[in-house]
Amino acid sequence: MLDFTFYNPTKVLFGKDTIGQIGSQIAQLGYKRVLLMAGGGSIKTNGVYETVSESLRLADISVTEFWGIQPNPTLERVRDAIDDALAEEVDAILAVGGGSVIDSAKAVAAGVYFDDVWTAFEAAKPIEQALPIFVVLTLSATGSEANGTAVVTHEGENKKWPIKGPALSPKVSIIDPSVQKHLPSRQTVNGAVDTLSHLMEFYFLGTTQESTIATNESLMRTVIGCMDVLYADPLNYTARSNLAWSSTLALNGVAGASLRGGDWCTHLLEHAISALFTTVAHAEGLAVMFPAWIRASWEQNPDQFLRWARNVWHADTVEQGIQNMQAHYEKWGAPITLGDIGIKSRDIPALVENVMQRGEPGNLWKLSARDVEAVFRLAL
Repeated sequence: MLDFTFYNPTKVLFGKDTIGQIGSQIAQLGYKRVLLMAGGGSIKTNGVYETVSESLRLADISVTEFWGIQPNPTLERVRDAIDDALAEEVDAILAVGGGSVIDSAKAVAAGVYFDDVWTAFEAAKPIEQALPIFVVLTLSATGSEANGTAVVTHEGENKKWPIKGPALSPKVSIIDPSVQKHLPSRQTVNGAVDTLSHLMEFYFLGTTQESTIATNESLMRTVIGCMDVLYADPLNYTARSNLAWSSTLALNGVAGASLRGGDWCTHLLEHAISALFTTVAHAEGLAVMFPAWIRASWEQNPDQFLRWARNVWHADTVEQGIQNMQAHYEKWGAPITLGDIGIKSRDIPALVENVMQRGEPGNLWKLSARDVEAVFRLAL
């Protein structure tokens, strides 16, 4: 194995009826004024908001609420939330929602220390200072509840870029899988696809890292099995809870140990899609682009790609593994071509230009603009 450093400071409370502990967890660390960030209001229909509010009240924590975080979270809303955080002099940020809410909370937590938070995204340097972040997770997908990374879209410049750093890791994250049982099927599927994509971003760089590779294979098989169960029985708590924990493990550092930080080319290709076509969910873009990237890339590490096909998808060739993956995605209701998400051949030049803004993507191999175009065309 290659040398690596593993560090994850996030405390996770996992299981049924854990959400009511959020107030005491914040109070124990000495914080008194929080900015509660949320999305469109679903937490008011599933009981989460009521539980969180009562927990904060009992812990004597002052709350300012900020609503309206949308999928593919935008810089504009982040800036508005930063203004609120500064005006109310909050000393912590509480994200109640899924990855978009958590990523926005991280950007706000860092942004209070910048004249303009977008300069942090442009600098691409580790974030060293941020307000403490707490999370009540309502959708397992991005793994943002247990890592130090966030992605935000600058709509005015069509840029969907990340920030990262140790200061962005949540202090405490609460994961109660039971509150996810009534999610729309599309969101559950997107969570599974996102989780598989995170695992694959690391996996294909594998060579001698047997422990990490075997862990990733097990997690991928778990996600596939759980999604197959939930497709037929959305209320199955065993499948729901195992999917939730797999999602966290996929991007909390465990799955990437000794794998050189991962590849992330496919994520960059997808970021161009959802930056230019903002109604496309991140995971939907990944469902389309990962098979295309694998077809273009497998000869760079053929033994590892073949191992993936055999051990994850029970296939004898890489191509058959890709086809088996796409068959599962299609059965679950995920898109498998660019056409499925409304993107046409004429849109590819703009997508390529967007991808190349930060240079050649990829770690397994560096893709030129021509290579990027070829991968997009494989996804048509």
